[in-house]
Amino acid sequence: MSKYTSFPEPMDDNPFQDPAVTQHSSNTGYATLDLYNPFENTAGPPPPYEATSPSAPSVPAQTPPSRTTPTEPRNYGSYTSQTAVNATTAELLKKQEELEKKAQELERRERELESHSLGPGASRQNNWPPLPSFCPVGPCFYQDINVEISQRFQRTVTIMYYFWMFCTCTLLLNLVSSLAMFCVDASGGVGLGLAILWALLFTPCSFVCWYRPMYKAFRSDSSFNFFIFFFVFFAQVVVDVIMTIGIPGWGFSGWIVSLAALQHSVAVGAIMMINAILFTGQTAMGVVMLKKIHSLYRQTDASFQKAQAEFATGVMSNQAVRQAAAKAAQGTFTTP
Repeated sequence: MSKYTSFPEPMDDNPFQDPAVTQHSSNTGYATLDLYNPFENTAGPPPPYEATSPSAPSVPAQTPPSRTTPTEPRNYGSYTSQTAVNATTAELLKKQEELEKKAQELERRERELESHSLGPGASRQNNWPPLPSFCPVGPCFYQDINVEISQRFQRTVTIMYYFWMFCTCTLLLNLVSSLAMFCVDASGGVGLGLAILWALLFTPCSFVCWYRPMYKAFRSDSSFNFFIFFFVFFAQVVVDVIMTIGIPGWGFSGWIVSLAALQHSVAVGAIMMINAILFTGQTAMGVVMLKKIHSLYRQTDASFQKAQAEFATGVMSNQAVRQAAAKAAQGTFTTP
């Protein structure tokens, strides 16, 4: 069969030793398909074969990142951290509120224990006004804001106490300015007399009529004392407005009297104008505190019905009232 073919008979069984294969692999000038383009219109021979270096690794093509769909949630990073911070803040505020409530409850229990430790029928020793021991008149009231007033209202009661002291100092300065005006103008004797009267009358009455009811209202959450305070303190604010105006002959060194005093003496007019400024500040402060205490009153359990019940209970618990009612009832039944 070999005489009809041009291929020689294989000498061994290894197909890779074929002369055609060995000739093709040893020919380095043969072009590969990677470099040869059959569609180029070139008359020249194909480019020579260039063997690639086996040490250079092939770099895979970088694929663009896949786009997220509109419905796919994105992780922005700060959203989770902000949510954690808000949750922590809310938890801390809640714990702080619980601690404040526990502190108020402990304070209330402590005051109750202190009151029970005095024993039945015992009372605290009066400490206001703070008079010296050699004074023949002793203190009339017991007052301790840190002990008797809840921590929630201590600041308000303290401000009202200093406000009462400010009103007292303003009345004393009004007495001094009226005396100075009397020294310049002898016709101002009526104003000096009324200034003395107002100083002696308003100082104790303001303490008893509106400060003490306010103090007892916050001490025992008394609706009746709240209503007394609102009624009297509103009248106090109206009087402060009259003081600020300064009607001549009324004993108040307000704006009208102060401006008129400048015609007689600049020094006396300046003193009276300082008094008018203090009266103005007193009026403004009175309006602010009246609104503030009214807002605190609305936050408590006080009501008009509770005030009526407290009034009825207080009247019936009075020994003199009960004796008078018993005598009246006895006289009614014994009358033929």
